[in-house]
Amino acid sequence: MLPFKVPLIFQDFSEQYPKAHQIQTIAKNGGNSARNSIARLWLSEGIPYAFKESPILYEEIRSWLATRLDIDPKEISITGSGRIGQSLAPSKLGIDFSEKSDLDLFIISENLLDRLRNDFNNWSFDFESGRIQPKNKTEEKYWKDNLSRGHTYFSRGFFDAKLIPNHKDYTCASNIANTMWMLKAKLDVTPNAPKVSEASVRCYKTWADFVRQVSINLA
Repeated sequence: MLPFKVPLIFQDFSEQYPKAHQIQTIAKNGGNSARNSIARLWLSEGIPYAFKESPILYEEIRSWLATRLDIDPKEISITGSGRIGQSLAPSKLGIDFSEKSDLDLFIISENLLDRLRNDFNNWSFDFESGRIQPKNKTEEKYWKDNLSRGHTYFSRGFFDAKLIPNHKDYTCASNIANTMWMLKAKLDVTPNAPKVSEASVRCYKTWADFVRQVSINLA
């Protein structure tokens, strides 16, 4: 019987919350298999760094979010600096999680993604047909960019809820936007809770879609 063999590049990599430069080094030198391993384990599972002082608070928040969004708590997780303690974004690489950081939630739910797709299709029709108008040139620029990005994201099995305007006609996106506002407000007044700049949600169709996209971002 042959034993399991840990890839050489992971031999000295055992931290629960590894430094961003350690992840970057392995992602650059370990190939696609190493990036997938990082995405599956360190960037999606375990107790998020933001809630290391009160893990049960994380569970309470997931239960609250699940009720608000009509999903299962297990479908909710955190990525980014709130997950590992440091940012992996190229422009912020290695910056520690703090009250200036965003809380980047992600949800694995085909049902929620379908609801967002319906909102996106309705909004894109309203925008392109002139039924809804941007407030100014700047908002028009963002809307056109969001329209293009939205189609690309859906084709890759995910979507950022904030790309759809917070409007009562787009019920799922509006509910998510309002829930994210409430989440930050509740965190602000909760003892031992992380204080953040804002909270946002990215929804994926499957775990495979999540791993693929995060692996691409690590490359």
